[in-house]
Amino acid sequence: MRKLIPVYVRIPLIMTIAYFAMEYFIDSGDKPAFMVYPAVPIFLGALLLVLIALEVVFNAFENITYSIMTEEQRKEYDKKNEVNLDFTQSAWYKKTMKALTKSKSIEEEGELLLDHEYDGIRELDNVLPPWWTSLFWGCIIFGIGYLGYYHLFGGEDQIAEYERKNSEALLAIEEWKKTATDLVDASNVVAMTDDSNLAAGKNIYMERCVACHLADGGGSIGPNLTDDYWILGGGIKEIFHTISEGGRDGKGMIPWKSELKPSEIQQVASYILTLKGTTPAVAKEAEGDLWVEEGAETAETEPEAVLEETN
Repeated sequence: MRKLIPVYVRIPLIMTIAYFAMEYFIDSGDKPAFMVYPAVPIFLGALLLVLIALEVVFNAFENITYSIMTEEQRKEYDKKNEVNLDFTQSAWYKKTMKALTKSKSIEEEGELLLDHEYDGIRELDNVLPPWWTSLFWGCIIFGIGYLGYYHLFGGEDQIAEYERKNSEALLAIEEWKKTATDLVDASNVVAMTDDSNLAAGKNIYMERCVACHLADGGGSIGPNLTDDYWILGGGIKEIFHTISEGGRDGKGMIPWKSELKPSEIQQVASYILTLKGTTPAVAKEAEGDLWVEEGAETAETEPEAVLEETN
């Protein structure tokens, strides 16, 4: 039996089984067991040495036993155990190869000789190996099925499958974007009005912004956030961009995008909008330009419009 499974197959097989058994029974988290526990490679190395030593001992024992046998004992031993035969010479191997190749032995080659010869060389009429002919006919059957499915009956080919999968992926991405709050940016941000998000924005403001803008938004180092005058724009998109990217170079506030998530910037920007029109305890002098939302008219322009109509 040991000859039927050569040593170069037997030892790697045992080592592989031992390795996977240890990986299965030892809990090492996401890393392999031999990386977490140094004892594992030590054990595997010791096991390899033991296996090699056992092979050497068994081989020496068999050689000694075989050498002291009589001729009749050797023949009986060979016939019964096949210990001195390579696995390629074993009966089951020869039987398997004969079934796969239908090859003839050298003694039977006379039956295969063809009548003609060239320069003293005669040709054998060997049949094609069954494995080859089976593969050949299998390819023909597969080709007929492939041709019928894809070219005659409108089966989904690779291009159609790609387009379908791509469309499904794009739809999945759009659905994911609807709930992925941190994908918001200055181009698609909208003002939040619900109490929970405004409360979260207020907490961020009190933690990050009061040092420069004061708790009531009246302004200190930073500008007043309660009036209608803004240096970089007072809409939700402009405030979001200013918080994310920072103020004016050299004298504006730092960019907060590295410390706050986009959803958090949206929350604090929405809270800042609620400060407009409030009355701070100490209001800093207005800075920047009068901010008018797109499509809205200022109070200063309305009387002029009325005057023009009356004239």
